Amino acid sequence: MDSCPYAELHCLSNFTFLRGASHPGELIIRAVELGYRALAITDECSLAGVVQAHRAAKDKNIKLIIGSEFHLKEGLRLVLLATNRVSYGALSRLITNARNSSEKGTYSLTRSELESWVPTGCIALWPATLESSAEEGFWLKKLFEEQSWIAVELHQMADDAIKMDHLTTLSRQTGLPLVASGDVHMHQRNRRPLQDTLTAIRLGKPLSELGHALFSNGERHLRPRSILANLYPLALLAETVRITE
Repeated sequence: MDSCPYAELHCLSNFTFLRGASHPGELIIRAVELGYRALAITDECSLAGVVQAHRAAKDKNIKLIIGSEFHLKEGLRLVLLATNRVSYGALSRLITNARNSSEKGTYSLTRSELESWVPTGCIALWPATLESSAEEGFWLKKLFEEQSWIAVELHQMADDAIKMDHLTTLSRQTGLPLVASGDVHMHQRNRRPLQDTLTAIRLGKPLSELGHALFSNGERHLRPRSILANLYPLALLAETVRITE
């Protein structure tokens, strides 16, 4: 198992309101059980779960990474990870600016605003999809230079192989390296019913009417490394540890 080291770099807790289905402490403990090298708590435009995560990670054999997920107005999704105190402060200011420019409880962030408020020193992960374009990748690389990666997030879907091919092509076109990532929403699969219920509450619809608004399966949990090794090229798993270090 040690031949497959892994660090989860994209993980939402229940501090991402009505999306994450597990407490930060539950996520930390599960990551320790699975032998992860590190866990990034990346709640959406928020650092609210960091205190609980820090308490849970204290004296544990795991590194806690602090970050945040953002959905830009143009449709691009990014995960930003702080690398030190300076970049943590820059990330905090970005969150404050995005929150202050919108109604209470929401946030707004555009490409041009991120260009103006770019959090110096942060690492950028781009959870690209089949709809993602090379133009988006070139923009990200210009903004974060050598501190940017394409996050490959595979969840045992029918189009995983097609997605892997597309992201590999994007990597070749843009020069952005690939890294494995989980888009985690819960510490264990058995939280799936709760996560579905949270989605129903967030969208204001009964579960029976949600259809494709729900995740297709329960794979957005912290997965054993043996399973990850069957899904991802080992180089992409190793890249998670390189970023962590």
